[in-house]
Amino acid sequence: MAITSANQLELLQTAEAVAREKMIDPDLVIQAMEESLARAAKSRYGSEMDIRVKIDRKTGRAAFTRVRTVVEDDAVENYQAQLTLQQAKQYKSDPQIGDEIVDEVPPVDLGRIAAQSAKQVILQKVREAERDRQFEEFKDRKGTIINGVVKREEYGNIIVDIGRGEAILRRNEKIGRESYRPNDRIRAYIKDVRREARGPQVFLSRTDPQFMAELFKMEVPEIYDGIIEIKAVARDPGSRAKIGVISYDNSIDPVGACVGMRGSRVQAVVNELQGEKIDIIPWNQDQATFLVNALQPAEVSKVVIDEEGGKIEVVVPDEQLSLAIGRRGQNVRLASQLTGLDIDILTEAEESERRQAEFAERTKLFMEALDLDEFFAQLLVAEGFTSLEEVAYVDLDELLSIEGVDEGTADELQARARDFIEEQNRKALEAARAMGVEDSLIAFEGLTPQMVEALAKDGIKTLEDFATCADWELAGGWTTVNGERVKDEGILEKFDVSLEEAQHLVMTARIMLGWVDPTELEAEGTEDENEEEAEA
Repeated sequence: MAITSANQLELLQTAEAVAREKMIDPDLVIQAMEESLARAAKSRYGSEMDIRVKIDRKTGRAAFTRVRTVVEDDAVENYQAQLTLQQAKQYKSDPQIGDEIVDEVPPVDLGRIAAQSAKQVILQKVREAERDRQFEEFKDRKGTIINGVVKREEYGNIIVDIGRGEAILRRNEKIGRESYRPNDRIRAYIKDVRREARGPQVFLSRTDPQFMAELFKMEVPEIYDGIIEIKAVARDPGSRAKIGVISYDNSIDPVGACVGMRGSRVQAVVNELQGEKIDIIPWNQDQATFLVNALQPAEVSKVVIDEEGGKIEVVVPDEQLSLAIGRRGQNVRLASQLTGLDIDILTEAEESERRQAEFAERTKLFMEALDLDEFFAQLLVAEGFTSLEEVAYVDLDELLSIEGVDEGTADELQARARDFIEEQNRKALEAARAMGVEDSLIAFEGLTPQMVEALAKDGIKTLEDFATCADWELAGGWTTVNGERVKDEGILEKFDVSLEEAQHLVMTARIMLGWVDPTELEAEGTEDENEEEAEA
């Protein structure tokens, strides 16, 4: 099959037809043809030759050329693709090193095998161009909703025709047990677009929380216009969902706008999500207020937030407990996802029992440590004293403000508290030294004897050991494992050491040991401040 004048124009027509069918640039098809013809020519003239083919974009004529590079006399490695300066003078009057000598070679007559090989090259190039086009088209549509037509089902996964390509809806991204048949229309959220070995893959989802958010954006013009913003979404796909919304226009009710006239807007979203019940909640910057809204329809009596631990305690009336938790914990789970906090729900009776237990524990501590009768110990707890340190080092006036406590009694209380603390410190130091703790750690400012003892029990016995600790190892923290927040117990957590205090203690130890240059820290701190000011 030689490339003759009879089929030169047909070559261009074929390239345009393929490009039109595959919706790619015709030039890419012609380049593929050039490469396939060059490969076939190499098999005819020799693989060591640098054969290039150029197809004229107007006439379709294919020009076959051999390219040789001019190199130094002693640098010739391939006589078919290189030549010396002396040899190059036969083709060029003043050749230079690196010049390319191009001379035309006769067109090749493609045999059956060569033609098949050329066809494979062209098809491969066309497929690659198709993949690039599909990736470029859909990569910017990630995070949007797309309509498609179901083509087939493979092992529970749905293959969807999305116009200029295919997408996949995995079975774990389908709502509940919904099923589809070929040619069914489907609406889904483009969760991810990425290149893979077999080409770009478009991954769809109907269970992603943002799918519901995008549906609301389509149904509620105020969300599309930015007047109302969706701040948080939590879903139990196919069953129930919660969505937090806020309005930036005081005259527009965000909940009412999302519900629509007679529930028309929210009902459109519910129908698309297979009857999923949706709670629309007014978002509030105050976490406690937002959580109270999120736990609707349950009523909340009290909220206690532990910001450092990322936990929150909610107290509800006894009869509201099952409503607050929801079926199989669904209500509290969705509220937790919505607020990003771990939620512990207590009944008023449980909270009262806990308060009484804490009251009894502190009363017992004061009775034993300060040698007080029960009434006096309960009086101290009722006045808000929670530890011996508070009694020992509080301003004397605070003790005198307690009814029935005079100056002599207050002095005696503080003396007993200090004596007890000093005795506890002495015992802790003895225990720490017995475990082999070095004086460098005992003398380190910021650590109490009880802290040193706790560190020693964990194998930290020198200042070097302490300096290698991470802040969270000392203060504790939270780690997310498989979507669940898991508590990391800190060695010094029971002494109320915060993460910032732990960072300061560890860094001070490193500076003392010479591991860190304080001037560098100051420079970094100044840079951070300048960046913050620039951002502000």
